[in-house]
Amino acid sequence: MENFPIQIGENIRKIRRERGFSLEQMAERTGVSKAMIGQIERGDSNPTVAILWKIANGLKVSFSSLIEKPSSQVSIIHYEDVQPVLEDDGNYIVYPIFPFDPLKKWESYRVEMKPGCTYRNEGHTKGVEEYITVLSGEITLKIAEEKYELTAGSSIRFAADSGHEYANESNQEAVCQMVIYYGEE
Repeated sequence: MENFPIQIGENIRKIRRERGFSLEQMAERTGVSKAMIGQIERGDSNPTVAILWKIANGLKVSFSSLIEKPSSQVSIIHYEDVQPVLEDDGNYIVYPIFPFDPLKKWESYRVEMKPGCTYRNEGHTKGVEEYITVLSGEITLKIAEEKYELTAGSSIRFAADSGHEYANESNQEAVCQMVIYYGEE
């Protein structure tokens, strides 16, 4: 694999830039010298497994994320190809559109709620936020003791580390787009 060092270098540079780290900050976090990181990023050095593990551990990313070829910059997801997850006898249906990405720290779902459906979440870990846009129908979102009525076209963002409840109190199906962001703890 003659382009393997180049691919590794591109992956490491991409992660470093996404996080806004200088070469010096990267060296401090990983324990790998600034000069070595620069050589790896340029493809001038083929790092050892030990060096790659130091970088992966320092950045808290998977080893494979440093060596794998990047996926296409364009992803098309067809609704009919997504395997739904059913809750409450199919009254609450979740379609995982874009699964969790550890570098971007978010995932995206389409949620369908049948009339009369209620779904309770006990809360996520600290730092997690939910972003919901109602595409059709209406839902009631209860966060702590506060209720929010959302209709088609409405969006809401909230800290999701405490219990919250979604309810479709109408007589028609409600459809939402949900993004869950796993922020820094």
